[in-house]
Amino acid sequence: MEISSNSTVVGAKNVISCDLVGELALLNLKNGAYYVLDAQGAGIWNLIQKPNTLKDVLEVLLKEYDVDKEQCKQDLMELIQELVDKGLVEIKSGPVN
Repeated sequence: MEISSNSTVVGAKNVISCDLVGELALLNLKNGAYYVLDAQGAGIWNLIQKPNTLKDVLEVLLKEYDVDKEQCKQDLMELIQELVDKGLVEIKSGPVN
């Protein structure tokens, strides 16, 4: 599935997380693999614990960080694609219901 700004993203149900003081550990219960996100990745993870559009996540990030919009969008899309590839998030087309 192609990811766009209008895609709705949510953390997968088979993933648990744990705060590691400035980082976040994710455990995929389906395959037993674990991953670590840095502080920015952890912030994004927290934003997608309930279904949220990537457009809305981007807007929050732009308010929190002094960053170029296009660079932020590119970095966000790359992270979400990586999380999708690892089975850590689910993507749905269209806005949040």
